[in-house]
Amino acid sequence: MSQLVSLKRDLSAKASPEKAAFFPRFFKTGPGDYGEGDLFLGVTVPDCRSIARAYKDLPLKEVVALLHSKWHEERLVALMILVLAFQHADETEQQKIYEQYLANTSFINNWDLVDLSSRDIVGKYLYEHPQELAKLDTLANSKLLWDRRISIIATFYFLQKGDPAPTLRIAEKLLTDKHDLIQKAVGWMLREMGKRVDQQLLLDFLATHYNKIPRTTLRYAIEKFSPDTRRKLLAGQFS
Repeated sequence: MSQLVSLKRDLSAKASPEKAAFFPRFFKTGPGDYGEGDLFLGVTVPDCRSIARAYKDLPLKEVVALLHSKWHEERLVALMILVLAFQHADETEQQKIYEQYLANTSFINNWDLVDLSSRDIVGKYLYEHPQELAKLDTLANSKLLWDRRISIIATFYFLQKGDPAPTLRIAEKLLTDKHDLIQKAVGWMLREMGKRVDQQLLLDFLATHYNKIPRTTLRYAIEKFSPDTRRKLLAGQFS
């Protein structure tokens, strides 16, 4: 039995019919929703992580094949393996993983898949290869929702290193995006910038862009302030 077949068997063994019925509602898979048509086995994230660790040495070609699965959890495990592999790979292998990741973003097609992988693959790679930072702008300009979310979540890695510049640039580029998954992601990264780098930088950004920032983004960005401060900021009172 091949490793890939074995992995799929082990994953199916962890499936729960109750979770398989719940996940489609949670991940918005109805007609016209962002996750339309996605299919779930009903496996929890901890079980997926356990299986990813058990198969962390799966060859890249087979991981990519798994990423093309119709099953959400199989794609999830594939991305978990890519993150694990990226952490321990040399520069040549990291580049291969990064390139395969970006070549397959149409399969990284839900917010959880983006959020668990883009910071640690795209973010880390671009932090270590700043000459390629324009890739974030390319992703932010994409028509594909998931590319745009990758572009802003990837900047989380820079925030963890104390560098707010990519977050500010991509947040401004995405500020008029109509999709709530982008508005929430931008607000989340702005909040992290205020928390990890400079709260005044966050306030200055919000004041500068107050007239065009979506309310969803604003609420996410100011979530950690006191209730009284949040009320003032929502009303545009920055002084």
